[in-house]
Amino acid sequence: MTSKEIMGWLEEVIHPAKEGKSIVELGMVNGIAIEEGKVVVTLGFPKRRDPLTEYLVGATRATIIRHVPQGTEVEVKTVVKEEAPHKSTGLDLGVEELNNVRHIIGVASGKGGVGKSTVAVNLAVALARLGYKVGLADADIYGPSVPLMTGTEGVLPEAIEEEGGKEIIMPVEKYGVKWMSIGYFAKPEQALIWRGPMACNALKQMILQVRWGILDFLLIDMPPGTGDIHISLVNEIPMEGAIVVTTPQPVALADVEKAVNMFQNPQINRKIYGLVENMAWFTPEELPNNKYYIFGKNGGEEMAKKYDIPLLGQIPLVQNIREGGDSGEPAALSSRPDGLAFLDLAHKLAQEAEK
Repeated sequence: MTSKEIMGWLEEVIHPAKEGKSIVELGMVNGIAIEEGKVVVTLGFPKRRDPLTEYLVGATRATIIRHVPQGTEVEVKTVVKEEAPHKSTGLDLGVEELNNVRHIIGVASGKGGVGKSTVAVNLAVALARLGYKVGLADADIYGPSVPLMTGTEGVLPEAIEEEGGKEIIMPVEKYGVKWMSIGYFAKPEQALIWRGPMACNALKQMILQVRWGILDFLLIDMPPGTGDIHISLVNEIPMEGAIVVTTPQPVALADVEKAVNMFQNPQINRKIYGLVENMAWFTPEELPNNKYYIFGKNGGEEMAKKYDIPLLGQIPLVQNIREGGDSGEPAALSSRPDGLAFLDLAHKLAQEAEK
């Protein structure tokens, strides 16, 4: 393994905002050090506040890991090649861009596979249909699905530099909602091999450097679980509360219960606006009045009673919701029963938020 070989590998790392050029072509590879069992690559950036810094660091590390022998330690460092004195350091991000957002609400779950992102996207669209100004930040950075579910894959958000060297990312707008996702900066098939601190820094950039403007609701589609990303979110972002998504089955409820306890923990202490029971029953398209409780019945309702939190909605499992997510046309755009279920959910959340 030589520095020349590593440079060849790094030609695979494309800067999304530079017309398909690699970090090698752009002269961003500032140094390569090869030690016994370890590779250290240093990337040079002309600005500290580059909104794609964390993405490029993660992509570089992931590319090298694919090629080096298993067990090799890979480290990617960054340096600033041109630094103007008036420009601030990379991650000293304030919450100025959130000053005009009335409600910042997380959409959480204790486990994957319960349809959390489906609920988040459709809830955002439903709130917009009710006349609210809405944004959604896709914080599920290991599995970003917002670009696919909104039909915005391949869109690269515009980055603008303002006076004083501050760089701002403009969100993607569609269906009356402002969207932001790390998925806009990564290839759909690319795995983001990030350690916790790197993931948290990328997440902060993705929320705090975005020009959200005036919003009634900013929804944050959180990753499943109760880990360091969740702690970073509640500590760094003025998130006032969350809704928790579950399915009726006991195995899901057991994990979702942990998410409820996390938000109610005194060290976190965020309001839970309510519980959403997704896939509450299955209704075949040809038998719209039939309900089949294939994942169990009323599990979400019983948990809501246990923790004295509202049951905001029960979303049926219907084919249209899945098809809408895959085609980029959320079910909440329709006036079918599934679309009306999300409108009802949005109405109840808005009521809870105004209490």
